[in-house]
This record gives sequence, C-alpha cells and structure tokens, in this order.
Amino acid sequence: MTSRMNAARSSRERRIAGWLLAASTTLMLGVTAAATPAWSLSEIKREEAPAPQEEAIEKEPLPPVNSVPLPDPIQTNPPSDEPTSPEEAEPDDAEPGERNVTRPEIDPDAPLPEVVYDLESLPEPVKRMRQLIVDAARKGDIEALRPLIGTGDSSTQLSLGGLDSDPIEFLRELSGDKEGHEILAILEEVLSAGYVRVDIGTENELYVWPYFFAIPLDKLDSRQRVELFKIVTAGDYEDMKTYGAYIFYRVGITPDGHWSFFVAGD
Repeated sequence: MTSRMNAARSSRERRIAGWLLAASTTLMLGVTAAATPAWSLSEIKREEAPAPQEEAIEKEPLPPVNSVPLPDPIQTNPPSDEPTSPEEAEPDDAEPGERNVTRPEIDPDAPLPEVVYDLESLPEPVKRMRQLIVDAARKGDIEALRPLIGTGDSSTQLSLGGLDSDPIEFLRELSGDKEGHEILAILEEVLSAGYVRVDIGTENELYVWPYFFAIPLDKLDSRQRVELFKIVTAGDYEDMKTYGAYIFYRVGITPDGHWSFFVAGD
C-alpha cells in the first residue's frame, strides 16, 4: 500500500514538473517573440551601393564657326616678278622688242652663215679697229685698251648687265691675274679666229669674232671643234651645249669701225 502510494506520488510529481517545464518554455518563447519585431519581406530594405560619382570635367565651349580662320587658298600659278618664258624676258640693256646684238640668236633651221678668215675682206674701218685691239692686247698693258673702249653712251659694252665702274678696272677684275694678262690673251685669241657677218644690211650689222657665235654647236665639224678648244675647255664646251650656242667671250665691231662689245655670258 505504501509502495503504491509512493509510486503514485512520484508519478504525479513528474507530471507537475513536466507541466512546469513546458510552461516555462512557452513563457520564454513569448518574451523573446515580443522583444524581436517581426518584419515582412516587403518591409526589408536591401542595402544599395552608393551610385558612382562622375568626375566633373570642365568643358570649354566651341568657338563659333565663322570665327575659325580658314587656310589660305592654294595658288596654282603664284605671282612672280620674273618673266615666265624666254619670250617674255627682255634683255637688261635693250628696249622691249629690240634685239640685243651681244647675245647669239641662232635659228637651227636657218642656213649656216659664211665663216671668213681673210682679214683683207673686212671693210677698212673694221680691219683697222681689229688691229688696234690686237696690238693693245699684245703689249701686255691693259691700260692700252682705254682709248679704244671710249666713254659715255658710245663706249664699248663690257657687261651684259651694264657697267657702273671703271671699264679697265672691270676687265682687270675679270682676269685670273691682277695685271689683266689673262683677259688680254683671251681677247687676242678671239680676234685670231674666223669671223661672221651678221644682220647684213640692217642697222645692227656687225662683224663678230669668233664665228662660233652664229653657228649651232652641234653643227660644228671636227676641224671647227679643234678651233673652238683653242678658246674654251672641253668642260666649257659641255656646259655651252646646254644652251646650244657659244656663250664665251666674243667681240663685235660695226661696219664703221666702232668697237661695239666684248662680253661673255648668255
């Protein structure tokens, strides 16, 4: 009896303890639920990363179209003070339309002029002036040419571009030596060659030495080229072939015996 009563008491106590434990657990869950607020999914805000900030770029306004300078137009034919063709170029010492008798004008299709070596065929005034020049050159004194050159507008032309200095000093400066002996030797050698008569019957008629002045270089025969090399070098000859004409020193004397020119160049 006693044992049964003890067993019943013990069973009752175990049930009471289980109820108390269950109540205590329920109470604790309620308190926790009350302390923690309930959130719905729609109320939970996601953490958004801050939007990247663009670096401020200072932009300069573009200039108006009309203010932009345009490049200069391309000139296909730039202006020039120089003549554009040989026909437009006038000699420095000749009036427009007037031929410069010191420069060779050779028509390659024209008949070749007669080359003359006979000095007795020259008009007396021409023959006399030629001999005076040769005699002065042979003296070896360049001053001996001064009275033959003359002065003023009728003086002998010694430069294609005109001359402002003393003519004898000019010739001395042209010479390879300070005494002017080289230029005297050239002058004598030129007057020892054959000659031609040009512009016959006109106011420009002249007797010109050497005859190469009036003959195309490519029409010189072997004998004539030998005569040419007495006056110029082979290098000079090759250079002159570019022009097609003899452009070394030449002498012109008018029919009345005036020493017209002693020049070189083109």
